[in-house]
Amino acid sequence: MNSAPALDSDHAGHRLGELTVIDVRTPGEYASGHLPGALNLPLDRLGAALPELREAAARGELLMVCASGARSASACGLLAGHGVAALTLTGGTRAWADGGRELHRPGGPARASWAMERQVRFTAGLLVLTGAALSLLHPAWLLLSAGVAGGLVLSALTDTCGMAAVLARLPHNRPRAADLGATLERLRRG
Repeated sequence: MNSAPALDSDHAGHRLGELTVIDVRTPGEYASGHLPGALNLPLDRLGAALPELREAAARGELLMVCASGARSASACGLLAGHGVAALTLTGGTRAWADGGRELHRPGGPARASWAMERQVRFTAGLLVLTGAALSLLHPAWLLLSAGVAGGLVLSALTDTCGMAAVLARLPHNRPRAADLGATLERLRRG
């Protein structure tokens, strides 16, 4: 994991009005609850928003946020590589909520989406069970389960997740063009 300058939820709460908060989770995760005033810019779209992020960082500090702090630390590392300074929220939105702070939920709490980590666990488990069940028909299906297990080991060793990258491309995890355009426009305006 990248070592990025960080703010804990107490300090971030006191400084929220002076920070530009960027939530790097998927749109579905963002809709399930985010810091008040946070803009949604998924991690895989940061590269396309570098000019706007550079402008925003010139006006004030950027705070990158995700569910746990891992993706936001990666975002800070990516931005630092392009000369853009940013902070990460230690513990992410979980720490924010655990500290008794409110999360904004557009459309109310009924629009809940699974966090990416939960989507990965579900998909990996489903694939392993499918491989095991189909192996009753032919033993070669065990290779599916073995492949998933190997992918999980590789994911842990490299601190990356190929399955999350694939799942992030599903429609419910992708920003609509209008949403992304609105986020970029808000970054330009400040």
